[in-house]
Amino acid sequence: MLDLNILRKTPEILRENLKKRLAKIDVDELIELDKRVRQKKAELDELLSKRNSLSKEIGKRKAKKEAADDLIESVNQILKQLEAVEDEYKKLHKDFMDRWLLVPNILDDDVPSGADENDNVEIRRWGEPPQFSFKPKEHFEIAEKLGILDFERASKLSGSRFAVYKGDGAKLERALINFMLDLHTQKHRYKEIIPPYIVNYDVMVGTGQFPKFIEEAYETSGQYLIPTAEVPLVNLHREEMLSEDELPIKYVAYTACFRKEAGSYGKDVKGIIRQHQFNKVELVQFTKPEESDKALEVLTKDAEEVLRLLGLPYRVVVLCSGDIGFSAAKTYDIEVWLPGQNRYREISSCSNTRDFQARRASIKFKDKNKKKQFVHTLNGSGVAVGRCLVAILENYQQKDGSVKIPEALVPYFGKEKIG
Repeated sequence: MLDLNILRKTPEILRENLKKRLAKIDVDELIELDKRVRQKKAELDELLSKRNSLSKEIGKRKAKKEAADDLIESVNQILKQLEAVEDEYKKLHKDFMDRWLLVPNILDDDVPSGADENDNVEIRRWGEPPQFSFKPKEHFEIAEKLGILDFERASKLSGSRFAVYKGDGAKLERALINFMLDLHTQKHRYKEIIPPYIVNYDVMVGTGQFPKFIEEAYETSGQYLIPTAEVPLVNLHREEMLSEDELPIKYVAYTACFRKEAGSYGKDVKGIIRQHQFNKVELVQFTKPEESDKALEVLTKDAEEVLRLLGLPYRVVVLCSGDIGFSAAKTYDIEVWLPGQNRYREISSCSNTRDFQARRASIKFKDKNKKKQFVHTLNGSGVAVGRCLVAILENYQQKDGSVKIPEALVPYFGKEKIG
């Protein structure tokens, strides 16, 4: 959520940001509705002030054993007015907040302008794509031949966009999770968390998933399956006042993630690139405002190291204004090379949301001068486990159909190849 002063004092900044994001939101309508809310709040405060003044006067008269019937009647009339005005205020305020929560974050000045992923800007590459003496296969062809992924039985259990991991497939997924968690906890010094996978509505609002992306979520009895561990990790400190000495706070969590993938029909139908249920290791940081720029660079490199250690070629792109996420002020995507598709595919998004999520979840800290400030929050996949498995299958595939295991992963997997 943005600072309301942006709307009230510098609406031109908001208009320009929405234009860059290609977002259609009526700023004038927001300004007018905000004025009506404040006017109604002033009317409510005036009535409360009158009631309090009259109540004090009634108390004084009673203390002197004087009649106060006229004042009591006035108070009763004010109470009736208060009820009506308070109802009007609540409705107006809710209407405004419902709209204000749909306004995306302000982009950093150095975010490139663009319409979609084709306008993202590559900033670096690592590793050389492997050369094959044969036509490389896609991961689902490799996996089904090896008997480590079963899509047919998964469809029988749950429908499309699910997979059953079998034998070495399940073992490889588990090995990757443990490898990533050890790297981030032991070397990068993140604290490991196992959060709930089901959260309430307000928690989803806190990170920006709701109300905008409510159609993407799986609901169960008024609660929601998490689309990413970012949601519970950021909200761990919901409505808390942290101290400056506690910052930065760095969390890592492995969780299953659940998304309906609405609007993605026809995209990545085969395999495990785009699933309704998938595994991810997530990195989240809470920092002081002046430290979040540097933290984004470090967090991104923490995620990159997973791919470097596994010998997986990748590139890093900065997302353009038309492709960046709702809550992010700036985002780096890490894209891993997939020989079977002959292209780079996203395996991690690392974002600085500045104080956007902290305002929604009310997460503050007291600096050394006892001044209260909102923290900055950052998040990034460290990395998407299923897509990492895909990258290993495709980059390390052999002519005989077997797959080599990256050297760094062998201690976790227990052998050097599958098949």
